Amino acid sequence: MSIQLDTVRAVVLDMDGVLWRGGEPLPGVAEFFVFLTEQGIPFTLATNNSTKTVDAYVERLNNAGVPANPEQIITSAVATADYIAHHYPVDTPVYVIGETGIRRVLAELGYRHDPDNAQVVVVGLDFKVTYDMLKIATLRIRGGADFIGTNGDLTFPMPEGMVPGNGAFLAALQASTDVAPVVIGKPETAMFEVALSRMQTAPEHTLMIGDRLETDILGGQRAGLQTALVLTGITTEEESRTASIQADGVFDDLAALHAAWVSSLKLAV
Repeated sequence: MSIQLDTVRAVVLDMDGVLWRGGEPLPGVAEFFVFLTEQGIPFTLATNNSTKTVDAYVERLNNAGVPANPEQIITSAVATADYIAHHYPVDTPVYVIGETGIRRVLAELGYRHDPDNAQVVVVGLDFKVTYDMLKIATLRIRGGADFIGTNGDLTFPMPEGMVPGNGAFLAALQASTDVAPVVIGKPETAMFEVALSRMQTAPEHTLMIGDRLETDILGGQRAGLQTALVLTGITTEEESRTASIQADGVFDDLAALHAAWVSSLKLAV
């Protein structure tokens, strides 16, 4: 491993598969954030999950012992809404597949949900997706509407195992339209750039902690961050050794990363 924890001055963390799995908290979460606070290390939570609002994440994090505020949270819904606001006038009709996170942030910006006349189709993870929803999206895209995905995660970690993620919906729509979506979330660099700007930190002194090689780790590497993979979510130990994407450090969980970081600081003294 080439990770240099004693040089880290800021942290970006994924949430699903790092802090919790489905509704279950993972080991060592509260203690890790106590450590960051004691060390004066700022952090940002960056998640590809577009289903929840920023306020909902603040409440969940605070209940888990993580002292987070809205400015410390970047969801793919927020990043997608920012992209749309920079590329389409507010009177552009949109069709949205997704839950509260993406629907609310677009509505707050003034975009009108109009399935019959949509010029932009926005697709985020939706646990209640139906054939009719995919049918409308297909017809609008085939009719010329732009196709945007909040993120491309093929699977989503739940306590009972891996279930279909937003990437599975994007793949179905791409197959039925022959149109590839513009994907906003990790491993694209937009979310990392926002995090670095908010924390006022250099990428080489910032650590990305995630559970997916193809999104968290690849995205962090593209943005110039150090990367730490935890094995509590998507990526298995075997994949962490054999995949073409390699993290700077691999840890069983956040508690193991915390222990290694404390040891590195003692050695650096």
